[in-house]
Amino acid sequence: MSTSGAQAAAFFREIARARTVWWVRDDDGSAAPVSRSGQPTFPYWSSQTRAQRAAQLWGPQFRAVSMPLDHWRSAALPDLARDGLRVGINWSGQRLTGWDFTVGEVVNRLVHVLGEPPYDR
Repeated sequence: MSTSGAQAAAFFREIARARTVWWVRDDDGSAAPVSRSGQPTFPYWSSQTRAQRAAQLWGPQFRAVSMPLDHWRSAALPDLARDGLRVGINWSGQRLTGWDFTVGEVVNRLVHVLGEPPYDR
């Protein structure tokens, strides 16, 4: 499995266990960088440590912020889908790279790890 694949698998396991998702922001909001897929993407991390590392790489004005998993599912993900953004998963390394998914793909993977019925589009 690639590093990005391992990071993605860890993301879903860890957020299912901790029931928390992490993101990075500054006082003006959060960046939505273009991912390796070439599409605007909103990145999330599965732990405070991972998100703090990303914040340090982006600059001193950024900080890691947590969000309850239920809120992420009910509010943040639908907002991303509406805005046409993809979801970055546990980006890592000096250039903060990794996999990104559509919101539907994220929801399907999440319900699988949580043992819930499949997502109905």
